[in-house]
Amino acid sequence: MCEAWVIRIPEAWRSPVASKEPAMSPSDLPVSVALDRASGPRRAEADELLALHGDVSGAEPVVWAGRIIGFGEYEYLYESGHGGRAPELAFATGPAHHTLYLVRGFAEHWPELMKRLGRYRASTVCLYLTRLANVDRVVLRELLDRSLEETRLQAGSSA
Repeated sequence: MCEAWVIRIPEAWRSPVASKEPAMSPSDLPVSVALDRASGPRRAEADELLALHGDVSGAEPVVWAGRIIGFGEYEYLYESGHGGRAPELAFATGPAHHTLYLVRGFAEHWPELMKRLGRYRASTVCLYLTRLANVDRVVLRELLDRSLEETRLQAGSSA
């Protein structure tokens, strides 16, 4: 198993919904099952994202929460003491778009990359890509590299 990192997360970021079984946990589901949520050209793009994430992270893919393909792993801990595990880099694919899970605030951290990336939508931790043909792959790789580096830096400073 890969080395786990710990990141301390402010309580304000914590979801108010508590559960006994973490929703975000690795599974034994084959990666191909998660990739097959996409079809046609998006399915080929899912294979490209799989290779890119694996190359950037150096980790083997694992399906998390039944649909997210994660690479590497770290532990997080809220100020309250509640914590969990998450992949260092991850993506999920589907019929309408690909969702890439990056470090919190990535778009604000690296606006120069976002300007050069191409067509996307973003939230606090998610990058939504309708088609890979609409983004600059070199910029996408740089975004993944920086996100992974920042995740590991945060994990190392709070371990």
